[in-house]
Amino acid sequence: MEILGIDIGGTGIKANIVNIETGNIVAEKFKIKTPIPATPDAIIECLVQVVDNFNWKGKKIGIGFPAVIKNGYSLTASNIDESFINYPINEAFSNALECDVIVVNDADSAGIAEMTYGKGKGVKGLVLFLTLGTGIGSALFFNGQLIGNTEFGHLKYKKSVFEKYASNSAREFHKMSWKKWSKDLNVYLNHLDLLLSPDLILIGGGVSKNFDLYKNYLDVKTKVETASLLNDAGIVGAAMAAV
Repeated sequence: MEILGIDIGGTGIKANIVNIETGNIVAEKFKIKTPIPATPDAIIECLVQVVDNFNWKGKKIGIGFPAVIKNGYSLTASNIDESFINYPINEAFSNALECDVIVVNDADSAGIAEMTYGKGKGVKGLVLFLTLGTGIGSALFFNGQLIGNTEFGHLKYKKSVFEKYASNSAREFHKMSWKKWSKDLNVYLNHLDLLLSPDLILIGGGVSKNFDLYKNYLDVKTKVETASLLNDAGIVGAAMAAV
C-alpha cells in the first residue's frame, strides 16, 4: 500500500509517497519552506501544493506536525503559529484536502518509522528517539509501543527550555562549532538519562546525518546512536500513522 506522508517542521515541509509495507519512499521528495506566520490557512495552502505536486488521488494522507495531537486536535504550537492551539486539525485538513487526513506529533511519527524499519526494530525495553532540528522533538517507546506526546524538548533549562540550546537551529543561530554545541546536547542527554534510564537513545532530525562530527563529544551512560532513516523518518512514519 502506498500513502502520501507529509512532515511539517518549523522550517520546512517535506513530503513523499511511501510504501508502508517496506518503508521505502517511491518518488522524488518534495520540499517547501514552512510559511511565516505558519497559520492554519497558510499551512493548508502548502498542503494543497504538496497534493498537487504528487497528483495525489489516494483516500488517505498522514501528516507529522510539531504539536501535541490528541483526539484530532492540536493542543500546543511549537515553532508554528499559536492559532493551532486547540485547533481541530484532523477535521480541518481532511476537509481542505478532500480525503481522510490523520495528523500525529512529528517526533512520534519519525519514531514510529525508526522503530519499525530502523535501529529501534526489535529493541526491548525503553527507547528514546529524539529529533534535533528547528526544535527538539521526542518519542518514547516501551517494548516497541509508543508513549505519545512526550515533548521532552521543552524541559526547563537555563533561562528557557532545552530546545533553545541543544537544537540544530540553536547551533546555527549562535554559529557554534559542533564541539561547543555538543556541550549543551550532552547535558540534555544526561538529564534525560537520569530521568528515564532508557536502554537506547536514537538521534534523528536535521543533525542526524552529521552524527560523526559530534558523537565523540558525548559522554552518556546509555548507548547513543544516529537513527538509520535520518531525515526521512518523519515522512515514512506519517504515512504509517495514516493506516
